[in-house]
Amino acid sequence: MTKQNVIIPDAKSGIKMAILAMTNSSIFSMAARKPPPAPGCGGYITIQRKKRRNNDLEINGEARINAWVDSMKASSPTHIKATPSLVDHDPSSFIARNPSALDRFEQIIEASMGKQIVMFLDYDGTLSPIVEDPDRAFMTKDMRKTVRNLAKCFPTAIVSGRCRDKVYNFVRLAELYYAGSHGMDIKGPAKGSKYKKGSSVLFQPASEFLPMIDQVYKQLVEKTKATPGSKVENNKFCVSVHFRCVDEKDLSELAQQVKSVLKEYPKLRLTQGRKVLEIRPTIKWDKGKALEFLLESLGFANCNNVFPVYIGDDRTDEDAFKILRDRGQGFGILVSKFPKETSASYSLQEPTEVMDFLQRLVQWKRLRGQSRV
Repeated sequence: MTKQNVIIPDAKSGIKMAILAMTNSSIFSMAARKPPPAPGCGGYITIQRKKRRNNDLEINGEARINAWVDSMKASSPTHIKATPSLVDHDPSSFIARNPSALDRFEQIIEASMGKQIVMFLDYDGTLSPIVEDPDRAFMTKDMRKTVRNLAKCFPTAIVSGRCRDKVYNFVRLAELYYAGSHGMDIKGPAKGSKYKKGSSVLFQPASEFLPMIDQVYKQLVEKTKATPGSKVENNKFCVSVHFRCVDEKDLSELAQQVKSVLKEYPKLRLTQGRKVLEIRPTIKWDKGKALEFLLESLGFANCNNVFPVYIGDDRTDEDAFKILRDRGQGFGILVSKFPKETSASYSLQEPTEVMDFLQRLVQWKRLRGQSRV
């Protein structure tokens, strides 16, 4: 296997980007919990093939299809209100474990004193509402203004399952870091960020999978045409099969369609998010690893004076929440109206509460800056 750092000019911005290139199909092994070194720091990101985890959906075996369908039905709109685990669960115990980040704002600020806050934000369901058509998941003007102001106060990154270019087109703020495809496509600010370190970072650990992902996308589009309401989305390094608008009676058929394609691709794995099936490469890389990489890129790999805050609503955000718990730094905030098992420390109910929390952070930072003048 060969590995090399490559510097190429960005045709649009003229900024040089440090690209960590990985060729051939071999993948390095990674030391557990050790933050990955960034380009330019004398090391390379080390990645390994990912073993199937508990939240992965097993592709082979008829019994597993039934498990898929049960999981898909449990998250469907018609089952949300009737699911015993949500209705019968004591909300007070959830709030006790994961209190509102708005109610505990002063406590959060006290914990961050003397440390650099770094913000990580999911997009769908966090900065924008969940909508039936994923192509229309627009953030409000007020939310965009809030995130712009946030980035003036703290290093800020968007970490999404979406294709990086697509989520950038939704947010349209060049001063942010963007990690698309569940962190498999990372790019630093194009301009306007005072927190930018050196050359702009572009990191794509799963580049070798691009032709395979494209093939799977085309096959799934063709296979799922017969299922009304389904939508297949190409997110560059992963494929999303949305079933939010699929009738429950058609979920088994959709699961079979997805299985018939994926059984030919053992190097891909399947997970489930909020009313979406996600097809991703089998490498040990996720939103948690992306968080570590971005902290390293900002110069906070082994620092005690950093305070990362990650806000997200999806199962895939749990990887980042767990990283923060394991590091003992900062905290995660789960966005959800329903009680859930989570590694996050706090909660917010919806994007409007997320905006309120971010605005309070900006206000606190500005007032603190004025008091020092």
